[in-house]
Amino acid sequence: MWDERYAASDRVWSAGPNAEVERIVGGWSPGRALDLGAGEGRHAVWLASLGWRVTAVDFSAVGLAKGEAQATSRRLSVDWVVADARSWQPPDGARYDLVLVSYLHLPEDVLSRARDWLSVGGRLVVVGHALRNLTQGVGGPSDPSLLHTMEGLGAATSGLQVERCEEVVRHTDGGDAIDVVLIARRPAG
Repeated sequence: MWDERYAASDRVWSAGPNAEVERIVGGWSPGRALDLGAGEGRHAVWLASLGWRVTAVDFSAVGLAKGEAQATSRRLSVDWVVADARSWQPPDGARYDLVLVSYLHLPEDVLSRARDWLSVGGRLVVVGHALRNLTQGVGGPSDPSLLHTMEGLGAATSGLQVERCEEVVRHTDGGDAIDVVLIARRPAG
């Protein structure tokens, strides 16, 4: 379905990063980043433009091809990986300074696995639709089991230091969406 959706239009999402992702990560020192559920690669390309060494994983070859074309036109290097985020594993035990999960709505066990891919001091950043968005916001999945809750994010990030976990309201042309933002860091030791 996503291949068809990405093929049917020039861009499904904006070419630039999500505003909340940009606010969070924009000032961080670059390192090694994983964009999990990268879609058309907007965050992967943006991170690469800031000097991050980026791996972008998504099951849509069409979406990733769009990101790769954008990166190539800007002479940016990104490692594009067509794979299912529910089962993908980093090669050779790779660790990341940033694991970004932006509007990827899958069961929380994906986030539990993602926390294990962080280097010491690395951060997991999750931005996505909150469960409350289903009844009080606009857009997003209609399956409540795929929407984020504070409790679910807390369980998925066990062992990490949570720096921020809150709901935020995002204004859209169609009305207000309710998102959840999580930033959690792998502590030393």
